[in-house]
Amino acid sequence: MKIVTASLIFGLAFIIAVWIASTAVKYRSKSSETIVVTGLAEKDFVSDLIVWNGSYSRKSLDLKTAYAALKQDENAIRKYLTGKGISDKEMVFSSVEINKEFNPKIVANGRHLGQEFTGYNLIQVVKVESGNVDKIEKISREVTELIESGIEFNSSPPAYYYSKLSDVKIDLLGKASSDARARAETIAKNAGSKLASLRKANMGVFQITGKNSNENYSYGGAFNTSQKNKTGSITIKMEFATE
Repeated sequence: MKIVTASLIFGLAFIIAVWIASTAVKYRSKSSETIVVTGLAEKDFVSDLIVWNGSYSRKSLDLKTAYAALKQDENAIRKYLTGKGISDKEMVFSSVEINKEFNPKIVANGRHLGQEFTGYNLIQVVKVESGNVDKIEKISREVTELIESGIEFNSSPPAYYYSKLSDVKIDLLGKASSDARARAETIAKNAGSKLASLRKANMGVFQITGKNSNENYSYGGAFNTSQKNKTGSITIKMEFATE
């Protein structure tokens, strides 16, 4: 009788152990079923800040003469920009860069006899930073008027920025997350499953490119400053459990 009882107990314990093991395997199998998707969001925006630089120079064998001519140019440029509606706080004149320039001294037989001093070349840069993008953009195109007045003014292409990029980024993250969930729900539905909890989410790199341009995305994130109209984009990789 004791042997029969022990056998029954052993058999029952074995059945329970098998049930627990099969349930654990089933749970592990079920819990390992996940869907991994990548959501994308894009948004167009217009720059609200422009930065424009221009440089000018004067050269003379005499340092004081070169500096006096450069100061005359600075006053003329300041007057020109002020007349165009640019305020003093929107323009900054750099310190003067002084370069001593030389030419190689070579005699008739081609022998090098050192260097010959050709003069002091003084360079100064004016930087204009403003929220009035259209106005500064227009002035940067009309600056040839300074050249016509005798000033060797070299204008650089304006750089365009947006002061509320953090708002754009937050908005795009929300839209990219919604896009990822919608993709995951579609996949789960077509597979006869239901979407469960979010397991993992990894944000991609924030990219800023020119609107309607063919710029390539950068591994570290593109940051276009050459175009006024821009497109911001971001991706987010999300992993969902299914049930």
